[in-house]
Amino acid sequence: MQSMARYPSYKDLDAFVDVDRLRALDDFITERLLQRLEASGDLAFYTGPFLLNPSAPGLPGSRLVYLSKAAREDVYYDLDRTELWTVSEEAEQFAPLMEFIATLPFEAMGRMIIMYDFNGRAVPAHRDHDSSELCHEFIWLRTNFAKPFYMLEPATGEKLYVASHSAWFDTVNQYHGADPGSGLSFSIRVDGRFTGEFRRLIPDAAGNPASAPSLWAATA
Repeated sequence: MQSMARYPSYKDLDAFVDVDRLRALDDFITERLLQRLEASGDLAFYTGPFLLNPSAPGLPGSRLVYLSKAAREDVYYDLDRTELWTVSEEAEQFAPLMEFIATLPFEAMGRMIIMYDFNGRAVPAHRDHDSSELCHEFIWLRTNFAKPFYMLEPATGEKLYVASHSAWFDTVNQYHGADPGSGLSFSIRVDGRFTGEFRRLIPDAAGNPASAPSLWAATA
């Protein structure tokens, strides 16, 4: 089945998400983020070392609000180790968002973040890691379309722009990034363990587990 995956691609998850409720959070999240404009000590977003263009900035200017915190140093390969993560103090400021996240098809949550940029700067094309044996179970979310977010197949240079409010995508066998926008832009990512019911919808990607989202997109 894995050979049926096609790139660039992503799995549109809007059918599994209350999109109206998500969109209704736009003004609330915008207001909360703007409150961080002057005195924010939020961690800078780092793309990691797997940039398509090695000279591109690994710190493109975005910042992170951690809605959950790790019991030890934040390691990318621990995103879905739900036993290591607990709800953070910052989550209290985003209570309606946390209530929405609780409706998502996860049996347990790991890392939960808001990535934001007051200046809408581009995020260079990158892969999150290089292990095809690791498939993080996550849902990427946005309340608006302020920033053009894309998947990229480097062999052809083809970009596929995400047209949905929620998605799951292969972060290993393709690159992803964002074109510049104007003003504040943000997205949300929730990692964890999908429910058994949700997992049964996902095709078996034996041999390349990281390709599961793209395989699902190709076979849906």
